[in-house]
Amino acid sequence: MAEARTDGRIARGNQTRQLVLKRAVEIASVEGLEGLSLGRLSTELKLSKSGVFALFGSKEELQLATVGAAVKIYVEHVVQPARDLPAGLGRLWQVCAGWLDYSRQRVFPGGCFFYSVSAEYDAREGKVHDTLAAARTNWFAFVEQTVHEAQQSGEVEAEADAAQLTFELIALMEMANAESVLHNEFTCYDKAAKGILNRLRAVATDASPLPAP
Repeated sequence: MAEARTDGRIARGNQTRQLVLKRAVEIASVEGLEGLSLGRLSTELKLSKSGVFALFGSKEELQLATVGAAVKIYVEHVVQPARDLPAGLGRLWQVCAGWLDYSRQRVFPGGCFFYSVSAEYDAREGKVHDTLAAARTNWFAFVEQTVHEAQQSGEVEAEADAAQLTFELIALMEMANAESVLHNEFTCYDKAAKGILNRLRAVATDASPLPAP
């Protein structure tokens, strides 16, 4: 019986944690990680303040947990759909198209979570900055690896500069996100998709995996 009570408390604690983090990523994508507070979340969600404090302990712990929750959502919507495809130009296009859809569909209310909070912390020091920097480094590395795999498949020119191509593709994605969020308009995603496709066709040895012009 004691074990059952313990398991029940753990399950309730996990449910509360997920509820808090779901709301935290929504707030942070719009107001930034500094907009988070344990008191605010407990009030908004009608939860015990002591219970929420017990789960996270400090604002920094809440911020780090929020970034971790956002990473999981990002992987689910952007990374995993591409991983499900065979290596090549089609997978590379899916990475880009998936990212544009993720931003366009407002998976996070403020557009891309990481674009928003990285600007908030780019000139700071500390654990939150380092966690965000690592997430961004991992994203660039994933896109660049996807480019390399497309080269190894023979669908992208071997002499193409993978790092430069990665930079250009991500720049187009992030510009679409920034313009859409700032002006609340969505045609910029089509412009970004067109630019990305043009760039991919320029380095493709076989453009058949890409959408028709």
